[in-house]
Amino acid sequence: MAKPLRWLWLSALIVILDLGSKALASSMLYYAQPVELLPVFNLTLLHNPGAAFSFLAAHDGWQRWLFAVIAIGAVIGLTIWMARLKAHETLTAASLALVIGGALGNLYDRLVHGYVVDFLSFHWQNYYFPAFNLADTAITLGAIGLILQALREARVERRRKSSHH
Repeated sequence: MAKPLRWLWLSALIVILDLGSKALASSMLYYAQPVELLPVFNLTLLHNPGAAFSFLAAHDGWQRWLFAVIAIGAVIGLTIWMARLKAHETLTAASLALVIGGALGNLYDRLVHGYVVDFLSFHWQNYYFPAFNLADTAITLGAIGLILQALREARVERRRKSSHH
């Protein structure tokens, strides 16, 4: 097994934590009834049949399968990318593992339930950020890691080019 694929343990951990937290939220919370933990944070059980920020949520159900196919394609593509990394590319490998784990957690929900379970709800006064879950958090952190790595590589490339002139 290629060294970067060792990061798939992180994907598995994300799936376990995500599905476990969603099961806990589903068993302990009443649908759409906020439980305030902080003045800016509630636990609120919601079901999202759409994508991020409820994109396409109001459609007849075909989007469930579209998003499932996209998630499967993304997981395959990201795993291939990870397998091709060099052993020292740890930030990229860890970031890809986070995205893969999050995608698999939400894919499970979509295939089994027909919607994604969300329960983390931040708000400020009457403005509510769309509810999300641990899978969404992992995907976001993975994307941030990939962006940081791309910025780091661009900076190194600029330095390399300027030192050759």
